[in-house]
Parts: sequence; structure tokens; C-alpha cells
Amino acid sequence: MMNARTAVVVEDDHDVGDAISKLLDQAGFDVTVARTGTEALTLIGEARPDLVTLDLTLPDIDGVEVCRQIRTVSDCYVIVVSGRTAEVDRLIGLEVGADDYLVKPFSMRELQARVAALFRRPRSSHQGPAAAAPAPTSEPVPDFAPTSSEGCSDLTLNRGSREVLVSGREVDLTRTEFDLLAHLVGHPGVVVPREELMRAVWASDFVPDSTHVVDVHLANLRRKLRSAAGSNQWIRTIRGVGFRFDPCCP
Repeated sequence: MMNARTAVVVEDDHDVGDAISKLLDQAGFDVTVARTGTEALTLIGEARPDLVTLDLTLPDIDGVEVCRQIRTVSDCYVIVVSGRTAEVDRLIGLEVGADDYLVKPFSMRELQARVAALFRRPRSSHQGPAAAAPAPTSEPVPDFAPTSSEGCSDLTLNRGSREVLVSGREVDLTRTEFDLLAHLVGHPGVVVPREELMRAVWASDFVPDSTHVVDVHLANLRRKLRSAAGSNQWIRTIRGVGFRFDPCCP
């Protein structure tokens, strides 16, 4: 199919893998199934898919490590599909770069809704056939670039190139982290509830089943910004409500 989106289903359970593959095929994806982590990494490195569904329990490499390695070569959407139900497994999956986490057993309708929700979100610099090349610009103008001053580091966010710079140095963010920061930056000084962030970032009425997902991604985002900017903090937690972006805070 011309311009078809591509997907890799990483699943060693043949019944589950075949069911997911059939669902994605019906949704218009060109699907390949990998039964091991090694096979998956080879396929993903070569095919650069738009979507990966990833089981964490694989016969050779733990799925968490597979996800971590995927993020070194691809910015594709990654949905973890796992029988691991513990909160720590969900958190680890999100921390290493997964966009969503779906616990087995699950309905195919739920997976379909989650995939649809992900693809309503802005794409970054993906090289697959579904992505459009960004128009070249000689000097991109950032959406947010406060002037550096004493006690206030410079933060630049460019939606067009999906780049975030702190004092001129690029900060490597996942797609979800960038989208969360972009929404907060667009509402400076305003407390944004978790539920609003979920609706904005997932761009759908169907969102993850817990606002704790937002906290996990924001914790990773804040850690990266803190590492780049030293003691500077832009994102404040408003207990019991949500988060506030302060353009210049000590």
C-alpha cells in the first residue's frame, strides 16, 4: 500500500502477536511481527517503523532494554503491551521512552483507541513514509525564548523543529516530554490541571487510565531540564491541582 504506516509487533506469544498484527493490518499498517528482542531491534533499525507494540517478557532480551535501545535509533510511537501489572513496571516502561503502557489481558478495541490517540499527536523528526518533511527555514524563530538575566537561565522551545535548548545547549526529550513542555509553555503562569495535560498531549477524549502517567513523564522532563540548567526550575507542582510553568523562576 502506498504511503502506508508501518508497525513492528514485538510479541513471543503467537496468538497475541497474530491478533495485534491483524488489528493493525485492518487499520492500514504494513505490519511485521518479531518474536525476540534481537529480531525486533534489527527490524526497527532497518525499517524505521511508525509504531512498535512491545511485550516486556521476551525470550532473549528484557523488553525494557529493548525499549531503551529503540530510543537510540528511532522516535517511533512505542506502546508497551505486557502482563506485568506492578506500578514499578509501568513507571520503568515510561521512563525508558514508551509512549503508553497497556496491561494484558486487554481488548483489541482498547488497543485500537490508544493507537488512534497516539497518531493524533504531533509527529517529530520521524523518517517513515507517513511523515512529511518540514519546510526548511534559514533561521527558525523559537516560540519561547526568555532573555537571560541574573538567576534566570535561557530556555528556548521551537515547535517547528521540536527542539528545546537550555542556554544554547539542546536537551534530548521524548515526544511526550516535549508535548507536555510545549503545552505548559503555552500557558505561562497558569496552573494547568493534570486532566487538561492528558487531553492536550494525547489529543483525544481517550487518555491513559491514570493521571499518574503525567507525573511520571513530567518527573523525567524536570530531571532533564534541571540537569541542563543547574538549580533552575521552570515547572512547579501545585499540590492537588496540576503544574505551572514559570518563565523565570529561581
